[in-house]
Formats: sequence, C-alpha cells, structure tokens
Amino acid sequence: MWLPILGLFLGAALGLLTDIQIPSAYTNYLSIAVLASLDTLIGGIRAHLQNVYDDKIFVSGFFFNIVLAASLAFLGVHLGVDLYLAAVFAFGVRLFQNIAVIRRMLLEKWAKKKTQTELS
Repeated sequence: MWLPILGLFLGAALGLLTDIQIPSAYTNYLSIAVLASLDTLIGGIRAHLQNVYDDKIFVSGFFFNIVLAASLAFLGVHLGVDLYLAAVFAFGVRLFQNIAVIRRMLLEKWAKKKTQTELS
C-alpha cells in the first residue's frame, strides 16, 4: 500500500520542483488524467483495506482509466462536445464514494480496536 502513496508524493514533488509549462490546449487532458489516476489510487487503497488488492488490477486500471478518460476528451474535442465533463463527473463520483467507504472502514476499525482495548 505504501508504493502508490510514495509514487504520489514523488510525482507531486517533481511537479512542484520543475518548471514545466503545459500548453493550454492540453489542460483538459491533463486534468482528466490526474483525476483518473487519483481515482485509481483511492480505489487501490480501498481494495487494500478490504483485503482484495491485486497489483495487476491496480496497474491495468490505472492505465485504462487514463487512456479512456483522455480518449473521451479527445473525441469530445473533435465532435465539438465537452465529453471530458462526463469523465470528470464519473471519476469525481467514484472518488468521493471510495473516500466515503475508506472513512467508514477506518472508523469501524478504530471503534473495534477501542472496544478491544477497553475489554482488556
């Protein structure tokens, strides 16, 4: 579980320390790619807490989500429709759902640990 979090911090540090400018034409693609990767990262944390984490599913989901989201944005640009908003909505909803499940699971573990400590 520590590897995705380490990658997130390493990527954020590299992004903040370098002076790379993204052209404005690619901002929609980049924002969707970041949102898709955050969705996959939070989903991986949720899977780990549920003891169903699989590296292959995590890595394939990471790249598949990014490619799918960027493809939707690309198709939307060529059709003249803001399809990237559909991806933003879908990934945003999944992101908040996964965060809510993680929060509930951590609260349940904390409550269980607290009751076991009180019984001891």
